[in-house]
Amino acid sequence: MPTIKSSYLGNLRTESVHLQSGVKILSDAPVDNNGKGEAFSPTDLVASALGSCMITIMGIVANRDSISLEGLTWEVTKIMQATPRKISEIVIDFHWEKPINDAATIQKLKNAAKTCPVALSLDPAIKQTLNFDF
Repeated sequence: MPTIKSSYLGNLRTESVHLQSGVKILSDAPVDNNGKGEAFSPTDLVASALGSCMITIMGIVANRDSISLEGLTWEVTKIMQATPRKISEIVIDFHWEKPINDAATIQKLKNAAKTCPVALSLDPAIKQTLNFDF
């Protein structure tokens, strides 16, 4: 059974619908690749998925260990290679205003992020640079 149903809307734009929830995501070609850049590009979605997956796995560990991740944010920077056009690096900067004061638990959360399914699924040629500001 499909998870997502997508359609081409024209003008280098797509719409994807998560079938279970009905939530929609638009994608648009970026300005530097003939698009309008009015929505996430497909490669933006890949980079965003990496960050979201990492925090989701960290959240699973945190919930299991009764840890609040309140105040944890992250920024994603996608770096493109020109020829062939592809993602060469994804940089994720994690910031946590009030981290817990337990080095072993912090390391456990960092390890969880690094082993999320998206991180493990991406081609090893895509460099994953993680900066933990906590």
